[in-house]
Amino acid sequence: MAIKLCSANLSDLPEGVAVPTYDRTGLTPGIVHIGLGNFHRGHQAWYLHRLMQQGLAQDWAIVGAGMRPYDEAQRLKMAEQDYLTTLIELDPAGSSAEVVGSMIDYVPIVEGNGPLIARMADPAIRIVALTVTEGGYYIDPVTKGFDAKHPDIQHDAANPATPRTAFGAMIAALRLRRDAGTGPFTGQSCDNLQGNGAILRQTVVSLARLSDPALADWIDANCTFPNAMVDCIVPATGPNELALVRQLGIDDAVPVTHENFRQWVIEDNFCAGRPDWDKAGATFSDDVHAYETMKIRILNGGHQVIANPGEILGVETIAGCMAHPLIGPLFHKLASEEIVPHVHAVPGMAPVDYVDLIHRRFSNPLIVDTTRRVAFDGSSRHPGFLLPTLREALAAGQPFEGLALVEALWARMCAGTREDGSEIAPNDPFWSDLHAAAMTAKETPQAWLEQRQIYGDLADQADFASAFAKALQTIWGDGTETAIRAYLG
Repeated sequence: MAIKLCSANLSDLPEGVAVPTYDRTGLTPGIVHIGLGNFHRGHQAWYLHRLMQQGLAQDWAIVGAGMRPYDEAQRLKMAEQDYLTTLIELDPAGSSAEVVGSMIDYVPIVEGNGPLIARMADPAIRIVALTVTEGGYYIDPVTKGFDAKHPDIQHDAANPATPRTAFGAMIAALRLRRDAGTGPFTGQSCDNLQGNGAILRQTVVSLARLSDPALADWIDANCTFPNAMVDCIVPATGPNELALVRQLGIDDAVPVTHENFRQWVIEDNFCAGRPDWDKAGATFSDDVHAYETMKIRILNGGHQVIANPGEILGVETIAGCMAHPLIGPLFHKLASEEIVPHVHAVPGMAPVDYVDLIHRRFSNPLIVDTTRRVAFDGSSRHPGFLLPTLREALAAGQPFEGLALVEALWARMCAGTREDGSEIAPNDPFWSDLHAAAMTAKETPQAWLEQRQIYGDLADQADFASAFAKALQTIWGDGTETAIRAYLG
């Protein structure tokens, strides 16, 4: 019988499961983390837990927070098990399990976010961190600046004391801290965005300026927003993961599975102090941009390269895509020949070696990372992960035919059917617009590129438009495998 995960039962968990060796009753909070999904619990919370296992960072415990109705259900599940999480490392060489205890509380979800604002206003909180997805920062898709017209932003500008967004809540807490003289906190983005700290600063300061310019100036002058690169493949939790943790003898309602790899590269720019994450394996660097460019373009961009044809062909997992006789080679050729030329080496890793590393990580058969999850939100991920490389390739006269093919595969996926006739359910916040464009592009390929909020002036690049049209016509006329085979030669 599985043992219920909670503080009282830690000593009763099965042999071989690592548990916290520190006294969790003595921990005090230092971080509020908004967006407490699997990635945070398998990545940032793990680094802090490993520090605590060394007897360090006991005053940096995490308080979770969320902004959606889903988060309240998650909070209740986690509260039932004293905010503990079982992390299961899935490695073909041998799997292992560890209980992470660095989180000690979770703010209730309340309209107006009063409890969250109060918690962030507490002087003990010195870092407010976020994982709110790449598309969650209110970035105008055309200008890449702040989207001041979004209804959520308009609401928070008009109602700064009862905000709807995480950023509005941060601003309300900072107002209280400024007025009380308790000082600023660091805003730390942990999302897959190049310059994520700079983007977080842009969102917070720009939103504050809509209602209180003086406060915006104070935030801009006193708060810090370090850029960071985060990396660990952490699948969503479903029936398989729940069954797996029970097989280990643990009754955990919210377990997390992850690969045997983590990387965290952070600018050392924290206005109110920080944990010594480097003692748990993180890297502090003044050149985060080089690390994040390599990761975002090869790993995150590579995910889009394989997920779109995987969806069209009905391949359910990323490991399955890599085992496919055409999709796996598509990733390796495109990454090696069209992405690597636009990526610089970082200490200890050349871009070509990083391609091989990502190939191995994607191919891990124990990581059941669904193609659907990876293909989600292409309207944010293609512009963020692939189109910058495409622009550089066009400007430099470098090969881009594979990148054009991937954009055509995305357009085909957004038509909403697989090649076997089954439905691809809506999988993007802007699915209806994408679907309409995809259906028009079946006969008129240029219609897809005329989504200027995504492609901008790339629609006017004749060489790219021609390659895209040829690829899309081949996909519709002869099939996805034929189009990929033509690219592979």
